[in-house]
Amino acid sequence: MDKNPTMRIGFHISISGGFAKAAEQANALQCETLQIFTHNPRAWHLKELNVKEIEEFKNSITSFNLTPTAVHMPYLPNLASFDKALYLKSIDALCKNIERAQQLGATYLVLHPGNHGQHSMALGIDRIAKAINKALDTTDLKCTLLLENTSGQGTEVGHEFTQLKSILRAVNKQTHIGICFDTAHAFASGHDLSTKKGLDRTLEDFDRVIGIDKLRFLHLNDSKTPLGSRSDRHWHIGKGYIGIKGFRHILNHPFLKNLSGVMETPGTTDEENLKNMETLKKLCES
Repeated sequence: MDKNPTMRIGFHISISGGFAKAAEQANALQCETLQIFTHNPRAWHLKELNVKEIEEFKNSITSFNLTPTAVHMPYLPNLASFDKALYLKSIDALCKNIERAQQLGATYLVLHPGNHGQHSMALGIDRIAKAINKALDTTDLKCTLLLENTSGQGTEVGHEFTQLKSILRAVNKQTHIGICFDTAHAFASGHDLSTKKGLDRTLEDFDRVIGIDKLRFLHLNDSKTPLGSRSDRHWHIGKGYIGIKGFRHILNHPFLKNLSGVMETPGTTDEENLKNMETLKKLCES
């Protein structure tokens, strides 16, 4: 066993060329883990997964040692919606994405909690918990659902740890639910991750409110907007307001260094992505 384990790092990878190609791309970008969508994230329609492609993807994941594997829910569902049609459609999308994540052998399914709109935060939280329970009652869950903390933009649920705790406590199947911690979202919501003191305070608060055992996966993104901006703008590692020093502390914090995380940085070329990867790997203490 490695006496000084370092964080496993990867990217969110496009599936535009197919699932097997996504695994190959992750390997080319020096990933140790990866995250994908299972279909167009801005569309409701899902084509059935091809059995051959599923097997190719799973074989590639094993061959390249890309673990854990995360699937991210698409953007359109809103589990806090008070529009009946949208709410039911969102629960159906969650069920289908659970099934697809499990077909692909994913470890995690990451989801944004939702937006409560004109209703209260408490009512929004209740809607989300009921939606998750309904989905878990109708699927044979083997992967772990991860609620992602949000930036607090608009009427988003999940920018405060107490909100995430309230959802978690209301979920019936506790063994299959946890948290995905997004660094840019946390910073935008008011948690100063740019300093060791701020990071320590944030993780101590997380442990006190939720429990560090519920923290399973990370989204490693710098923030293009200042602390407490409530604006969800990811940026290149070390180029934003969290900065190089902030990420050095994040990558090597005892609460986090044994976890895995993916970047959702706005890299449009392999060169940009590899630069972000190089930056993070250099910051990991051996």
